Amino acid sequence: MNAKTDDVFVRSAELQEMLGVKRTKAFLIIKQLNKELADKGYITIRGRVPRKYFYERLGIVGAKA
Repeated sequence: MNAKTDDVFVRSAELQEMLGVKRTKAFLIIKQLNKELADKGYITIRGRVPRKYFYERLGIVGAKA
């Protein structure tokens, strides 16, 4: 098991690596996903997004969340 994938949250560095995007784009994606969660009434943490929600929104099936 990888320590990164055991974490509940995805951070920008991991998102950059997974998607092959630059830091700015990674933060924009996190910001968008956190806004969606906040609009649904969830508490969010700046710069992090729940791994399960990230996988769900990107349509990654069968990934360990």
